[in-house]
Amino acid sequence: MDLTATVLTAPNAAADPASASASHILFVLPSLGTSASALWQSAAAELGRLSPDTTVVGIDLPGHGRSAPVGQNAPAGTPEVPKLSMSDLAEAVLATIDRVLPDLIGSAEAGAAKVELAGDSIGGAISLQLALDRADRFNRIAVFCTGAKIGEAAGWEERAEVVATSGTPTQVIGSAQRWFGEGFMDREPETSAALLHSLQDADRFSYAALCHALATFDVRDRLAEITLPLLAVAGSQDAPTPPTKLAEIANGVSGALLEVIEGAAHLVPAEAPAVAAGLLHDFFDGRPTGGQTSAVDQDSAAASADLPTASGPREASRDEVREAGMTVRRQVLSDAHVDRANAKVDDFTADFQDLITRYAWGEIWTRPGLERRMRSAITLTAMIAGGHEAELAMHVKAAVRNGLSRDEIKEVLLQSAIYCSVPSANTAFSVASQALAELDEEE
Repeated sequence: MDLTATVLTAPNAAADPASASASHILFVLPSLGTSASALWQSAAAELGRLSPDTTVVGIDLPGHGRSAPVGQNAPAGTPEVPKLSMSDLAEAVLATIDRVLPDLIGSAEAGAAKVELAGDSIGGAISLQLALDRADRFNRIAVFCTGAKIGEAAGWEERAEVVATSGTPTQVIGSAQRWFGEGFMDREPETSAALLHSLQDADRFSYAALCHALATFDVRDRLAEITLPLLAVAGSQDAPTPPTKLAEIANGVSGALLEVIEGAAHLVPAEAPAVAAGLLHDFFDGRPTGGQTSAVDQDSAAASADLPTASGPREASRDEVREAGMTVRRQVLSDAHVDRANAKVDDFTADFQDLITRYAWGEIWTRPGLERRMRSAITLTAMIAGGHEAELAMHVKAAVRNGLSRDEIKEVLLQSAIYCSVPSANTAFSVASQALAELDEEE
């Protein structure tokens, strides 16, 4: 399986590996249906401005972009395609890295060189596989809009059959709905068109083979084995791999960082290239990435990275506290939940909603003394002790968004049986099970 590598940006702006020289080398992997250049070019250019000594190299997946297809000799209308695994793809990516590294840094140093790696969607899944299988070859890894398990096997097998039979154009409308955050296609018609064209141009058998790889991919029980520094980046509007998927990765990998990009969906490197580049620049240089949430535009990113209550609520004005509270409330409970609550506000309830936003969210949840995972665990216990079933369901979902695993939620409920009562825990398990099932349906 031969994959093609393309230099997206280099210190001397060269267009081929032979003339590129850099102290930092980042390889980037695209999502299913996109090419490396269509997805990563803008972010690579932004990263080149932030870090002029960095070379960014995109690797196209089989049958996508410039890479040769698999199963190209299959007759038309035949749904049978080669069955690839994520390990197969990881090996092909590593072989490509080994092939181009001598041209990038010189053959003498290539054998011992460690590089950076970032991938979106299936590219993120391949990155996780490489973090497990060949951690010795990388310094740090960033995964965007992905999961330790993505979707269900039956769904991927069904899509593979449809695409192998009828081609990738069958996926254009659905992908346009899944890939982009609200309003992005209107704001950036050229970028979205390039990405959708890369999908339409992808080889159908290769696309189907990648679906088979996703159908069998599940490393949820191996995340603790990953020892590389890891950054997980989610789009707040991502339906295929929502922030809960990235929180699961960040929670499972010791020391991992989690970032949520507000307003973005499944293709963060293209939707928010400046923010993505800034996160990668800070992460690969070993600096803090700025917290749990970043915004799509740079002004909003700067505002949300340093909430006015970061050193205590008394240092902020009433309006600043309320604004900070609304930001955190949306991050923890979801935009949809807050929008539903706001839609019900009337003259009678407006002051109460303002109280909740300013004091619960603006003065308590923004404080730096406890991380959000801890605050979620405390809140779950309080809801169980008080018998607040509706609030418990809401905060079970919030706990998952804040990075608590389902096993950790179960442990909180089990402990509540001792300190709150067995009947309270019995009710809590029923409420939590329903809330988690609803989360699964939303995904």
